Amino acid sequence: MSNKNLPIKYTSRDFESIRRDLENFAKRYYPDTYKDFNRASFGSLMLDTVSYVGDILSFYLDYQVNEGFLDSAVEYNNVRRLARQLGYRIPTSPASYGKLAFYVEVPASTIGLGPNTALSPILRANSTFSSTGGGFYTLLEDVDFSHEDNQIVVGTADPTTGNPLSYVIRATGTAVSGRGTTQSFSVGDFVRFRRIQLGIANVSNVLGVFDSSGNEYFEVDNLSQNVIYKAISNTTTTRESVPNLLKAVPVARRYTLETINRQTFLQFGYGSDSNELINPVVDPSNLVLDLNGRDYVTEIDFDPTKLISTDKFGIAPSNTTLTVNYRFNTTADVNAAVDTINKIETPLFKFTDQGSLSVSGRQAVISSLEVTNESAFVGSVSIPSTDEVRQRAFSYFATQNRAVTALDYQALCYGMPPKFGMVKRVAVAKDADEFKRNVNIYIMSENNTGKLTVANNTLKTNLKNWITHYKMISDTIDILDAQIVNFAIEYEIMIDLSANRYNTINLCNARLVKRFSDKHDIGEAILISDIYNELNKVPGVVDTTAVEIKLRSGGLYSESSYNFPAALTGDSRQILAEKDVIFELKYPNMDIKGSIK
Repeated sequence: MSNKNLPIKYTSRDFESIRRDLENFAKRYYPDTYKDFNRASFGSLMLDTVSYVGDILSFYLDYQVNEGFLDSAVEYNNVRRLARQLGYRIPTSPASYGKLAFYVEVPASTIGLGPNTALSPILRANSTFSSTGGGFYTLLEDVDFSHEDNQIVVGTADPTTGNPLSYVIRATGTAVSGRGTTQSFSVGDFVRFRRIQLGIANVSNVLGVFDSSGNEYFEVDNLSQNVIYKAISNTTTTRESVPNLLKAVPVARRYTLETINRQTFLQFGYGSDSNELINPVVDPSNLVLDLNGRDYVTEIDFDPTKLISTDKFGIAPSNTTLTVNYRFNTTADVNAAVDTINKIETPLFKFTDQGSLSVSGRQAVISSLEVTNESAFVGSVSIPSTDEVRQRAFSYFATQNRAVTALDYQALCYGMPPKFGMVKRVAVAKDADEFKRNVNIYIMSENNTGKLTVANNTLKTNLKNWITHYKMISDTIDILDAQIVNFAIEYEIMIDLSANRYNTINLCNARLVKRFSDKHDIGEAILISDIYNELNKVPGVVDTTAVEIKLRSGGLYSESSYNFPAALTGDSRQILAEKDVIFELKYPNMDIKGSIK
């Protein structure tokens, strides 16, 4: 019998349906050859084997298709890759920022009151310090101890006359987490889209890339971006209010950064040095093949590869040595609590008139240097979950590099490059006054233990400068702290008589810990109904009879108070949050308590 008209059911993709189709096929086309369809027969074994393989192939086919779309992908690396295609970069090794306070003891002036200005040094940028947790921090600016805004107190005094012998000067400077290093790469023959890997993990910022000819390569968001903006020192009369001017600079030599599993890669462009063009517009005549004497062209003469063979996708280095300067984090958690950055690693000092000073005098001042962080260093946050990455990627793509709606502002805040620090949670509320275009941005960061904390002023400044590039010209922005409200959960359950009381309570607590492992959003309510549902899913729990949310304030918790009964909805299903309030279950092991009725 001919099998040409065999009706194949392509919708049969699971084990049972595939086996049923195979069995029907055998009965229809091989009625005399095979008749034993007993489950214990060898023929049945073969049907099961083929069905098993078909089921597995169907599963992996569906799985791979789902992993190709952001809304259905579940593997974190695939979600990260798809999010990157939409322009959103996952913060892999963000930096933390803050202010360091420096103290030096300077001899008193011999010609008047106050410290000897000649011995008041300048602590140079790129000086390094470390914390008790092993993190390194780099000074970003020069700290001048002779500045008039510094605090000065008497250090030592003559016991007889009481005249000051030395003064202690306090000055501050901005620092960032990470330690600087330099790495060189020998680059051979020209390779399109050359890709190199930096040798140290947890790179927070690439500071500069140069080849042996002195050409600089610039970081861009994508290789099609051929213009960057540089800060040029302002020399006009407005320099006091506008210290720098933004200048658009076309760059042919550029690269993009990508971090995978804490390893950082630099990817360069398509063209070579010979493809560097002055004219930024592709000449259409260069996009066709040679005419070979004809006075016409056909569509097959069009060469699409020539669209990217120019410098429009950047120039890849070749036959040179690349020098990469970058900063990397030395610990997984670079946030630092107050007074933990107190070790001096590499101080770089400069004196105004160094030649006229004795070596011993300069050394005495240098050796007196002390450092501490009077406020916490924040900016590094835990890696967002798969669902958070997916949501932020869609929102970031929708912004189209402009901030108009509240969601645009929120997405751009989450999209700030990690080298400037990161915020854990963001909420945006526009001013209620319709005549104003003020935008209130409430933010939260994380401390060195992963708990919510307020962001410091340096992080707020970085965020405001970042948002300013995208906001509408009529909008004004205020970066504000959200209010942390800590809470505890107390519940009562009924269990099966055969269930172990101790194990059941532990399972309930563990389930709630997992439920609240992801931080609340600012303004997000506490869903009491979800707590009931989670507890009722625990094996051995017959019913949840009571759930109570209680305030935790003072001591280890925030000082915020909140009226939970007033915020409880009429159906008792949720506790509402104000627009600037974020709920936090700070210590789950202590703040989740259960009892058995």
